[in-house]
Amino acid sequence: MIRRNLPNALTCGNLLCGCIGVVEAFHNNLLLSCGLIGVALIFDFFDGFLARLLGVSSPIGKDLDSLADMVTFGLLPSIIVYQMLMESIPDLMGIWKAYPAFIIAIFSAIRLAKFNNDPRQSDSFIGVPTPANAMLIGSLPIIVHTHEQWKPYIINTTNLLVLTLVMSYLLVMEMPLIALKFKSFAWKGNEFRYVFLLLTIVLLLFLKILAVPVILLLYILLSLASNLLSDKASSDN
Repeated sequence: MIRRNLPNALTCGNLLCGCIGVVEAFHNNLLLSCGLIGVALIFDFFDGFLARLLGVSSPIGKDLDSLADMVTFGLLPSIIVYQMLMESIPDLMGIWKAYPAFIIAIFSAIRLAKFNNDPRQSDSFIGVPTPANAMLIGSLPIIVHTHEQWKPYIINTTNLLVLTLVMSYLLVMEMPLIALKFKSFAWKGNEFRYVFLLLTIVLLLFLKILAVPVILLLYILLSLASNLLSDKASSDN
């Protein structure tokens, strides 16, 4: 009984991080909220890993994971963007401009629903995963805090609204992206995964928190390159 529910317990840890993060974000403690996204990412990785390791995957676990992700990686990033938009708007008459931040939550829900019902997403993702989107958004308040020179570009109404629309689209775009699930550790078949992981480590070592937006762009570009090579191989055959 305990063994079967261990992955679900980790999923609930993810959800708890999201709930506390939402409260702290509304209190404008964005750095704490972003830190909780980081903790939730660890829970989110290990719940699936543990379920596969123990052989206890279940439909309930899958649904619970999506519900937790909706709070932590859907709603919480929306509130973080909302608070940054509120800070960027000088005139109280313009606070309505902050409401589009919740488009991220809507498209995250669509992304998670598609993932649960799309058989194509067993070996790859279709659209940017919600945790990757949350990681990007969660990095922004930290970048503002640690690199003051970037604040005018990040706490900017137009830039934040463009980011909201672009990331919402990327969540549901019909483009296969690399899934970091290793069926084996051989180089063949995992070339792009290994290249991505290696470059991610290098970027984090040199750029630290500034690496996060670059890593997401790298992820999309490597996925595009992988798709082009797969299409070429298919046409050659």
